[in-house]
Amino acid sequence: MFAVIKTGGRQYRVVPDDVLEIGKIAGDVGTIVQLGEVLVLGGDTPVLGLPTVAGASVAAEVLQHKRGPKVIAFKKRRRKHSKRKRGYRDEITVLRITEILADGKTPTVGPRPKKEKVVEPAEGEGDH
Repeated sequence: MFAVIKTGGRQYRVVPDDVLEIGKIAGDVGTIVQLGEVLVLGGDTPVLGLPTVAGASVAAEVLQHKRGPKVIAFKKRRRKHSKRKRGYRDEITVLRITEILADGKTPTVGPRPKKEKVVEPAEGEGDH
């Protein structure tokens, strides 16, 4: 099953366990957020929304908030001694799609537990 969602003025085709970067949305890292603007629910019998599918949503886990690459807008007017340099970085939220919900259901899958790093003692440290 797949869904086409709209967020931040862009549309994304998503399936469960997809990881995608979207414009920044509210939500703490490790929590589940629901994206409500579902345009298409696909599968055996696709459902098209007019403009959205009623009662459908996509649940996603917030993995990270970060900033995108720097974009430089440089303008120069030749022979006029005029130039302007501006730069910006977009705010990005990284999501993992957990499940696609229909008929107004609530998310049943919680966030994945974080893997803890195992620190192994270096060889020869306990022999002194």
